[in-house]
Amino acid sequence: MTQSQKTWSDRFESSLHPAIARFNASIGFDIELLPYDLTGSIAHAQMLGRTGIISAEDANRITNGLEQIRAEAERGEFTPGIDAEDVHFAVERRLTQLIGDTGKKLHTARSRNDQVGTDVRLYLRDRIHHLRDRVRDFQRALVDLAAAHVETLIPGYTHLQRAQPVSLAHHLLAYFQMAQRDWERLGEVAARTNISPLGCGALAGTTFAIDRDDTARQLGFDGIYANSLDGVSDRDFAIEFMSAASLIMMHLSRLSEEVILWSSQEFGFVTLADSCATGSSIMPQKKNPDVPELVRGKTGRVFGHLQGLLVLMKGLPLAYNKDLQEDKEALFDAVKTTDACLEAMTIMMCEGIEFRQARLDAAVTEDFSNATDVADYLAARGVPFREAYNLVGRVVRTCLAANKLLKDLTLDEWQELHPAFADDIYAAIAPQQVVAARNSAGGTGFEQVRQAILAARALLDDAASPSS
Repeated sequence: MTQSQKTWSDRFESSLHPAIARFNASIGFDIELLPYDLTGSIAHAQMLGRTGIISAEDANRITNGLEQIRAEAERGEFTPGIDAEDVHFAVERRLTQLIGDTGKKLHTARSRNDQVGTDVRLYLRDRIHHLRDRVRDFQRALVDLAAAHVETLIPGYTHLQRAQPVSLAHHLLAYFQMAQRDWERLGEVAARTNISPLGCGALAGTTFAIDRDDTARQLGFDGIYANSLDGVSDRDFAIEFMSAASLIMMHLSRLSEEVILWSSQEFGFVTLADSCATGSSIMPQKKNPDVPELVRGKTGRVFGHLQGLLVLMKGLPLAYNKDLQEDKEALFDAVKTTDACLEAMTIMMCEGIEFRQARLDAAVTEDFSNATDVADYLAARGVPFREAYNLVGRVVRTCLAANKLLKDLTLDEWQELHPAFADDIYAAIAPQQVVAARNSAGGTGFEQVRQAILAARALLDDAASPSS
């Protein structure tokens, strides 16, 4: 790197050692910010022109030059190397090559510290909007699948032990609700991301009579940072995004774990389509659930980025420190990983998973998950619930010893246990009735589930309307 190429002043007599230059450079990854750097720089140049800090003619020349760089990038002709150090200097250098010394006026009243903060916020705001759309696609896939399985039953588990049968649709809609919170959280993060640090300078503002509100309006920000030190050093918004992304990934990983279990021979609840599974290199009979396994694995990657950014920030004194260069690779990767996982899981839920009805039907009739309904049956007939609970516990123990299920008991055997039992006990403990009867608000009863699907569709339709 020659003296003329350095981004810093003539206070330095020599260039960086080549190895240190490579170590210091971020152009290899922050080129991702190029379109946002150009957009932010155009807003800054236009503000400088409007306030008279530079002439309107110079502002327009700078704007035209920046748009020329954008066109070059779109054609694949703008490919700065390691000597550029970072995307910001690469743009400024190319601008000066295109329009001469006028290009050197762009950095008036601006530091790379507020410049990079602006770029990252513009980038993340854009990606959050995209990820929210991804979440909506995932929710639609869940609702469509749920609508096809309202009266399909699946064992419900607590402690990974069969507890009570539930509607498969109800199970899927639990993930819809998780995703809804994810969508809302991303919106909250977007609001706190959408604050402009442009004009904060290196740390203390600037002596020029700039108009920060003007650049904020041009860039679509909701406001400006009230404190210049905070503006250039804040990465709370990135940490919040990492946290929101980690929760999305955690939810996807939970569903992935269930799909992995369901597709095993031991469960056998689902078959994965060939389009969403792979085989073994040595065992020809196998079909591996690679999509959910990869999602489960990549979840730890996003969690790691969150932890890394927290550790990065915890010891930084005000204001900007070079450590903050390390936020970008983690942020970019978390965005791309979350995006890819949402897309893959949406495809799998749309076309990659088939529930095995016969196996599910057998699963909900081969256990004692209707035991609570026996206790409820007695409680509804005046037997104190705890007494009924203990009685049913003894019944289950007796059935296990006799290798029977509750449905196998004769009416005489039921009535020997308690005279309140009548022949309607068999209907009461049939799996379909067990589920249908749980019609409390938010429950798995079929009518509740149908209402939940209608509410989910209405929410999605409302979100998709132009006025929302």
